[in-house]
Amino acid sequence: MTGGLGFIGSAVVSAAAAEGWHVTVLDAVVPASVPGSLPDGVMAVRGDAGDPAALERVLPGTDVVCHLAAKVGLELGMADAPAYVGQNGLATAQLVAAMAHHGVCGLVLASSMVVYGEGTYVHPADSRPVRPAPRRERDLAAGLFDPRDAHDGEVLLPALTTEDAPTDPRSVYALTKLAQEHLVAAWARSTGGTAIALRYHNVYGPGLPRDTPYAGVAALFASAVARCEAPLVFEDGRQRRSFVHVDDVAQATIAAIRAIAGSLAPGAGSRARVEGSLARGEGPRALLKASAAPGPAFRVFNVGGPSVQTILDVAEAISAPAGIRPVVTGRYRAGDVRHITASSAAITAELGWHPRIGFAEGMRSLAESLVSVGRRRPPVAEGRGAGG
Repeated sequence: MTGGLGFIGSAVVSAAAAEGWHVTVLDAVVPASVPGSLPDGVMAVRGDAGDPAALERVLPGTDVVCHLAAKVGLELGMADAPAYVGQNGLATAQLVAAMAHHGVCGLVLASSMVVYGEGTYVHPADSRPVRPAPRRERDLAAGLFDPRDAHDGEVLLPALTTEDAPTDPRSVYALTKLAQEHLVAAWARSTGGTAIALRYHNVYGPGLPRDTPYAGVAALFASAVARCEAPLVFEDGRQRRSFVHVDDVAQATIAAIRAIAGSLAPGAGSRARVEGSLARGEGPRALLKASAAPGPAFRVFNVGGPSVQTILDVAEAISAPAGIRPVVTGRYRAGDVRHITASSAAITAELGWHPRIGFAEGMRSLAESLVSVGRRRPPVAEGRGAGG
């Protein structure tokens, strides 16, 4: 599991250990205190997911790789582009190349909703699907935030986004997440391996990273509350999103790993099987082909929450226990997505997963963890605004 000590990764590691699986975590940062605190059956190795030498240490004997390591969040500018392409694109290319060499047959990729760009919309007159026109600067400046039909100017209605929606990445980060999906799909087709990409939507929960300019909207709001500042909400706060608890995300990831592992031939990735195949001169490619699961080599699933919320809902839920009220600023950023909400029907139907932690319950526990000793309601303070 690459990136197994991060926010999502640690939750997945705990869930995998509870399954009784033997887990090797490859993470660029392994503090000295970590190895002794890991669950039974989990080993941590310090190294980069894109380093061939590190991959050589951890891949032999592996059945399934769960690739979570990535540079995440919206870049601050084009100066960040090389880091995103290197840590997400190139590192994934190194990983799948090493997997092909070692005959590893299964891969679960942590992808993201950002590959869709703007969400799905229907026309108010007849509910037909419509691709919205780009939002115009003059509309945004006038507080007209909802996308419109390019032909008749009607305000479109948001709908749930399914996996067959067109992809339209709008940032370097989004481009690299989509590139990861294509690299993994190419690996699966080329080698006969089996892969699942999970398009996580807005993930929140204990351990949510804060105080970083690359954080998502819930983390930015949490950081403001931890500083006793009012969260600043962009636009009108009515942007729709699908927030999913990190523990539910971990279980979705386990379901994907289980589906792939269960489809592989017994011992498909075991050291003995790999070495035996190589000794017979078959090579890793033959091993992968023989172990390939029936059905599509590459599948994509949305992983979203149990309901749809607005950005303002999130700001209020996080700040209320601290006695703070969020501030809706009306500010906007060109290129921001207005609405993007997940349909998780496919993963429910095919893998049996569905989110179990409700928005109110999950946000309550997150919010309570942020409340400072000696609660007080602060004056409105400047902070990083967020639109989702």
